[in-house]
Amino acid sequence: MVLAELLQAAGLPAPAAAGGAQVASVVSNSRKAVEGSVFCCIVGGSADGHDFAAQAVEKGAVCVVAQRDLGLPCQLLVEDTRAAYGALCAAFNGFPADRLKMIAVTGTNGKTTVTTLIKQVLEYTGAKVGLIGTIQNEIGEVKLPAKFTTPEPDDLHGLLANMCRAGCEYAVMEASSQALDQNRLAGVIFQVGAFTNLSQDHLDYHGTLENYFQAKAKLFAQCRQAVTNLDCPYGRRIPQLTGIPVLTCSAQGEADLTASDICQRADGVSFTLCYRGERCPVDIKMPGLFSVYNVLSVAGVCLSLGLPLAVVAKGLCHCKGVYGRAEVLYSGDFTVICDFAHTPDALQNLLETIKPFVKRRLIVLFGCAGKRDRTKRPKMANTVADFADLMVISSDNPRDEDPYVILEDTVAGVRDRGVPYHLEVDRYYAIRWAIDEAGPGDVVVLCGKGHENYQAIDTCTVYFDEHEIVKRALEERRERP
Repeated sequence: MVLAELLQAAGLPAPAAAGGAQVASVVSNSRKAVEGSVFCCIVGGSADGHDFAAQAVEKGAVCVVAQRDLGLPCQLLVEDTRAAYGALCAAFNGFPADRLKMIAVTGTNGKTTVTTLIKQVLEYTGAKVGLIGTIQNEIGEVKLPAKFTTPEPDDLHGLLANMCRAGCEYAVMEASSQALDQNRLAGVIFQVGAFTNLSQDHLDYHGTLENYFQAKAKLFAQCRQAVTNLDCPYGRRIPQLTGIPVLTCSAQGEADLTASDICQRADGVSFTLCYRGERCPVDIKMPGLFSVYNVLSVAGVCLSLGLPLAVVAKGLCHCKGVYGRAEVLYSGDFTVICDFAHTPDALQNLLETIKPFVKRRLIVLFGCAGKRDRTKRPKMANTVADFADLMVISSDNPRDEDPYVILEDTVAGVRDRGVPYHLEVDRYYAIRWAIDEAGPGDVVVLCGKGHENYQAIDTCTVYFDEHEIVKRALEERRERP
């Protein structure tokens, strides 16, 4: 594509020096720049792209998009380089989002489960669907690694373009608060956007819960329709913030879509979906009231897309569980479960679901992330202490923060609770200890990692798959006399 044509397609003015240069890529990382790149200077939390513009030009960039004059031969000055970056990536890839039915899900908890189940329900109807999310990206049945919950614009629009080429009709994606705040989804219009819930998380980035909510709410300025959870105080604010049709959901009161006759089991939950006078039974192999709320969001999105309630209900009954979400890793004389729960609210939802089905002791292993919201740490421990008979407090991506300081912050929330706890900074040995400690009737719950197969330690990412570690620990336990 010729530079002048790209800029015009993106709605940006072409510098006089643009000429007929051929564009090979649109990037914001100077290390990715090649001959023919357009380089966008993005101001980030730890680096300013303007400082690397000259390096990009040396590598062959034919245009630099900046917010201040850098004195470069072919530069385009704009007010917001993030918005320009999104528009350029969309134009370079042929505006793939315009050729797909785009669906986005935002909220503190449930995004991965909701997007995965939406994909499964749509596939049940025969549609080909793309997925962008935390665990992985998917183009139909093809699975690709995911670096971020919500990718940067170059990766995002590249993925969407590949979905178009593969014949996908829908693209379902998670919209993180950081991505929305950083305008990574600029220019993308969503057929439906869903809000699951909001509780304390990412305050190291947003500062306050209100800022966190406002970042999430930005999504709906780019949506044609919305789905929201009325049982969440923040979810009740969505209809007042948007000028678009909103489908409301509730498991407690009146709403457009409700769940009634809820019956929880150890391995799942059954209930009745009610919508516009129609009632359909649903039975899913995912336990907990939080699973009911996830299904309400899924059903709300599918109904907003025009699917009949009966079809949605049947599709939900065919859904499989989600990797690393309340996943049973072992079931014998004791049980081992892993989950991604890493906020006070998510821990409460998970543990209050499991607790009634524990025959003897509930052993909970968890940790708190380094270089993240420190105020969450004692709250997480206090929440675990509400349910656990034994706590194993360890590490969860300490990054370059002292893991012993993290443990100290965490333990501060439970010193006076009277619940026994075991401290082990090395998560590998913590898991082995918890499994060795388990006896008949116990349930061991590993919280925080879920689908993740790594630990972030110092500045390194170390391979760490709890599925494999649990399997090895169980084998070694069986081999001991």
